Amino acid sequence: MDELIEKANKEGLISFVGEEKNQLYYKKLGHTVSFLEEKEQVRLKVYLELYFKYHFPLTQISLNYPPTNSKMEDLVVYKEQERCTPYIMVVCRNSQISESEFQQVVTNSCYRALELSDNEMFVIVTNGIKMECWYCAKNRKYQIPDIPSFGKTKVPHYRYVKGGGKNGIVGNDIATIDNASLTSLFKQAHNSLWAGGQLNPSEAFDELDKLIFCKIWDERQERKEGEPYAFQVINEDGLTDEDVNNRRLKENASLFNRVNKLYEEGRKKDPAVFRDSIRLSPEKIRTVVSYLEGVNLSMTDLDSKGHAFETFMDSFFRGNFGQYFTPRNIVSFIVSVLPITNTSKVMDTSCGSGGFLLYALDKVRKQASDIYPDYRKSKQSKEKWYKHWHDFASNNLFGIEISEQISRAAKMNMIIHDDGHTNVVTSDGLVKDTDIQDEYGNLGFKYGTFDFIITNPPFGSRISARESEYLKNYYFGCKLYDWLDGPNCMKFNDVAKIREAQSSEVLFLEQDYKYLKEGGILAAVIPDGILSNSSLLYVRDQLSIWYQVLAIVSLPQYTFASTGAGVKSSILFLKKKTKEEVIRAESIVSCIKEDLLKHYGFAKAYKELQRAKNQEIKTVLSESKFDTSIDEVNKIKAEINLVYNEKISKLKSKLQDAYKEEYMKKMPNYKVFMALIENVGYDSTGRTSSVNNLKDIEGLLTDFIKKNL
Repeated sequence: MDELIEKANKEGLISFVGEEKNQLYYKKLGHTVSFLEEKEQVRLKVYLELYFKYHFPLTQISLNYPPTNSKMEDLVVYKEQERCTPYIMVVCRNSQISESEFQQVVTNSCYRALELSDNEMFVIVTNGIKMECWYCAKNRKYQIPDIPSFGKTKVPHYRYVKGGGKNGIVGNDIATIDNASLTSLFKQAHNSLWAGGQLNPSEAFDELDKLIFCKIWDERQERKEGEPYAFQVINEDGLTDEDVNNRRLKENASLFNRVNKLYEEGRKKDPAVFRDSIRLSPEKIRTVVSYLEGVNLSMTDLDSKGHAFETFMDSFFRGNFGQYFTPRNIVSFIVSVLPITNTSKVMDTSCGSGGFLLYALDKVRKQASDIYPDYRKSKQSKEKWYKHWHDFASNNLFGIEISEQISRAAKMNMIIHDDGHTNVVTSDGLVKDTDIQDEYGNLGFKYGTFDFIITNPPFGSRISARESEYLKNYYFGCKLYDWLDGPNCMKFNDVAKIREAQSSEVLFLEQDYKYLKEGGILAAVIPDGILSNSSLLYVRDQLSIWYQVLAIVSLPQYTFASTGAGVKSSILFLKKKTKEEVIRAESIVSCIKEDLLKHYGFAKAYKELQRAKNQEIKTVLSESKFDTSIDEVNKIKAEINLVYNEKISKLKSKLQDAYKEEYMKKMPNYKVFMALIENVGYDSTGRTSSVNNLKDIEGLLTDFIKKNL
């Protein structure tokens, strides 16, 4: 579009006027309109294409049909210079028009064309992201792929061919598209599937995913210059006017077969992307294809198509499933401060839509561009550039997502970004590594092999022992004897029982520890309760044994408000200790506890307090009247228990304070990067704001982590 406007300006076809240059002046037509209106932008595009691509003389193009001065048509192309016989009628609408509204415009426009002339006419209806062409004559109408160019009478059988418009090749090549248009295109295509209740939004999303997959797969097929793309509506050869009723059915059947062939070929290469067949009717497939057929997704700028798909996908999942996806600013910050390279092995154990994986891929891709700056010009450099990031995407990026639908969406997100989907699997992120290896035959999911785990685990859910047998395999799934449990105080390293349930975020911190190699880094978004709740002290103590805390970045309360979550959270950066360091830390902790228990004679003091309590209860009850009621007995016991429990609590508190003091003295000392963030670049509604404190500390934290590896 911009190229056409620039070309039209140079040739004197149009100009922009007014103080702010927001008025469009058609010089050859003597007409001025507001260019702020989207419909006028759509009309200009068609006007310029009629001249530059279809080669119609401007003298044969008008803004309306003079005899009626109707506002229904936005452009009219005449057969002759005198503008007597209308030949092509163009109707423009904005991009927000629904599919049903679009088709109503098509119907009305075709009837209008049949009213205007007994001769053949062509109708173009477009909203900027989709264009339909129709042939109208002798009370018959049917859709065609494209209109004939100036001086041509034959209607082409297809519109899109490789290299179209170049070197004398008839037809158009598929073209790149900007972020806003692509986002709108995805939304409109999705809405066309579920509107009217024929499919629910979830099913529509899945089916759209499949067709996007087919589209990309078609673009990657090897084909000669001038060869048509398979992912488009193609007219059947040999059809006559009498075949109008069968024409669309045959076209739809042919398209259905081509799309399904693409789908099955793609599935053979990666069967984990989609496990079921396309479940759309031929007519519905045609509808979606009409939106996507002219777009070159493979060549569209990565940021544009990635942002478009993620925007559409995230809004869809938030609106329909209440899934909490990590905001881009948080993801970007975490990935930016980590020293991830093309040799790093990276995983997200609860990857959602794949945001962390995509940013890691983008980071390595940018590194490749820095190493091979001339990759666009040099074939040799391009091969090295491609290998640098593509090998990382294929071999070093891993993701686990429990929801099959979201996992599929993550794969599609990666495919749209050119690759990185191979090692994204649908599974419970808390099962053993061997379970995933066995199910998918992917040995990459192996404990102790990952350099980085970057994740935002699900908050708040409880994993029940009754529902998940694997709880017993987790340290945090088992309850140890409390070291201040009087009768069992010297058994504090022994398992008391399996917990009835455990928070998912706590289990993920342990699972991530298992997956990391020694010296590997975990960057996780966690609820602040893990850092502050007294009931989770045992979690913090164990994390300090397993990990070296590199940094804690406290996020504002509203960070996840726009996604529906209001939990106060922080970003925790942890470095996995070596086996020797863990053994040494465990030994120090055990020695401190044992020494304190002996020094304070805790077991003896605990027993004496219990004995004194029981004796006092016995004495008080023996001095009471013989007919003391059960309620009164219980009241007496409760009062005495309260007194002695307070004495025991004071004793425990004394030992806990002593433990903290000794722990600080004897455990290895190191620096921790800490930051309190007030603004994250957006507000509670998700709208962008001008202040992002994460950017302020990004460089500092990057350097700090590098120094502490």
